[in-house]
Amino acid sequence: STATNYDLTRRKLLKAATTLAAFPALLASTAQAQSWPDKPIRFVLSQPAGSGPDNVARIIGDRLTKSLGQAVVMDNKPGGQNVIGAQAAARAAADGSTFYFATTAALVTNAYLFKTLAYDPQKDFVPVAFVGKSPFAVLVRAESPIQNLQDLLSHAKANASKVSLGNEGPRTFSGMIARFLNARSKSEFNLASYASVSVAIQNAIGGHIDAVVADIASTAQLVRQGRLRMIAVTTATRVPGWEQVPTLSETFPGFDMSGWFALVAPTGTSKLVIERMNREFNAATADREIAAKITAAGPLPETGMSPDQVGAFLKSEHQRWAQITKEIGVLPE
Repeated sequence: STATNYDLTRRKLLKAATTLAAFPALLASTAQAQSWPDKPIRFVLSQPAGSGPDNVARIIGDRLTKSLGQAVVMDNKPGGQNVIGAQAAARAAADGSTFYFATTAALVTNAYLFKTLAYDPQKDFVPVAFVGKSPFAVLVRAESPIQNLQDLLSHAKANASKVSLGNEGPRTFSGMIARFLNARSKSEFNLASYASVSVAIQNAIGGHIDAVVADIASTAQLVRQGRLRMIAVTTATRVPGWEQVPTLSETFPGFDMSGWFALVAPTGTSKLVIERMNREFNAATADREIAAKITAAGPLPETGMSPDQVGAFLKSEHQRWAQITKEIGVLPE
């Protein structure tokens, strides 16, 4: 009928108009991706220069500078339990010039520790690439009479609330590991909180605290220099390169708390840019020389993940940490 034909024609015209309206944005996105990168690329970090994550980001950034033909520069915005850096990255222009070199805390655990955040870990970022797992460890100063984990636990049980276990605070990754260890071992550690991992480490070296929970990336060099002794790692299996160090799971079955690093971009960044960065990033971390440097800095590189696979991993981590924080009784504040 005439009415039916009219409706069909009208719907076709509307569809065509909608397609045409979206066309300039599509062209702009494609043009942006084809010319990308046309200016220096910024990696925002929530940690200071010289920290474990910063060292790893610089190793990868140097390689990307060569492969992309544009400088990859670090923009360190430490403090606020990752919030300052994450917020800055979330609010950056989604033009392919800014990426966030993020940690577990920034993208996952903060969501279960704070009632309100200045950014949304799940909505403000899109996944780009996965760097690798970042094992944590329990460490003591090299001269400590505490030789191993059993020594530490025995010492803690014999001296209730007097044996200090340094960490970055109850609402940080190291703080939750410390709390989990306290609960699983039924010890009464004095959980000593510090504003930064570097201060906690220096206090351990100076003998002001008995032990410290810190990431291997921040402590590997100090262990090699003979200033700290690693007595346990927090991963489910022993860490390559540190095979002589037992895992906490060998004493407490099921204990597995590893950090990780992932690269994300502000939501709205061109999919074509994300796919290109993913390819370049994976090629960099797959390079044997780069992988060896990353491993020497502490993390265990895991290359080859697509943006979708990174997204699936982040989703599974949210589910896991929702359960962990419930188990150790950490409520959002």
